[in-house]
Amino acid sequence: MQTISDLAPEHGVRPLCHALGVAPATYYRYRQARSDARSDARSDARSDARSDARSDACGPASPAAAAAAPTITSARRTPKPTPARALSTAERERVLRVLHEPRFVDLAPAEIYATLLDEGTYLCSERTMYRLLAAEGEVRERRAQRRHPVYQAPELLATKPNELWSWDITKLKGPAKWNYFNLYVVLDVFSRFVVGWMVAHRESATLAERLITTCCERQGILPDQLTIHADRGSAMTSKSVALLLADLGVTKTHSRPHVSNDNPYSESQFKTLKYRPDFPERFGSIQHARSHSEVFFNWYNMEHRHSGIGLLTPFDVHHGLAEERRAKRAAVLRAAYDATPERFVRQLPTPPTLPTAAWINPPKLLTLSTISEDVAQ
Repeated sequence: MQTISDLAPEHGVRPLCHALGVAPATYYRYRQARSDARSDARSDARSDARSDARSDACGPASPAAAAAAPTITSARRTPKPTPARALSTAERERVLRVLHEPRFVDLAPAEIYATLLDEGTYLCSERTMYRLLAAEGEVRERRAQRRHPVYQAPELLATKPNELWSWDITKLKGPAKWNYFNLYVVLDVFSRFVVGWMVAHRESATLAERLITTCCERQGILPDQLTIHADRGSAMTSKSVALLLADLGVTKTHSRPHVSNDNPYSESQFKTLKYRPDFPERFGSIQHARSHSEVFFNWYNMEHRHSGIGLLTPFDVHHGLAEERRAKRAAVLRAAYDATPERFVRQLPTPPTLPTAAWINPPKLLTLSTISEDVAQ
């Protein structure tokens, strides 16, 4: 906890708690407890100081007065007395025996209470029946409900192109209300290169099979080379797509249910698409959606300088041209530095570094080591 307190001004409480596996509420309770302890200590110190001042003003007390003075002990919370209207032990046992009778064992206390009243018997209130059952551990959910499994966050790493793909489907508004076209996109996580896309009238596992098969053939994917990540849409989790990936030797992973940030690369790409100035409010036809997508993805792959890959284009990173592009940028910056070194106050400028890895949910230990390195620097 002290580590979080020391590093919080620079890195923030929540990232540190996430990296250390500590709930933020736990840290805040710890901080509040320490604050209360310090306040109590200051209050005690002020009280002692006032007592000393009074003693000094009044002079030393006589031995007899000191002996007669009452001894102050720390106040302890005494247990609350039992209310006079509470049931006795014998009465509680009687109520429990009635509640455990075969005719009442499957009934709610409200029904038992009403049945006993109809029979001319009053033992206790309905709420008291609940309290007695709760004390015996006999109040719980008895329906056979589904137990949801614990889903682990997918931790996926890509260190080169065609090692990890992400695919998803987004809706494009059609010409009328409640009319949509479905845009399928398959994206390389390391290079951000869109390896395949398709616009269709419906969301279908069959269409997804065709797209994935075409992308794998076009990129020359070998068995056990590729991992494909997706969310839990109907097309993504379909049996036919799972069998296709198994036949291709491709590993499949899925996001956790109801978690929106387990597929961040596809979501970011969709945001880039829909935040472009020329993205229309609605598409007049499926041909309009396809022509717009063709122009966008050509720009995205060939011209878009992506901040996550050193401001290079996805095409350069995907096809191994990144080092060459960065070397040219470094030469331009070197020439500018040699021509006017006084304009560069600190040092020779360098182009953005090239990516070495792309993670979906990096492990917490990796996040913590990154924070430690930042603190050391």
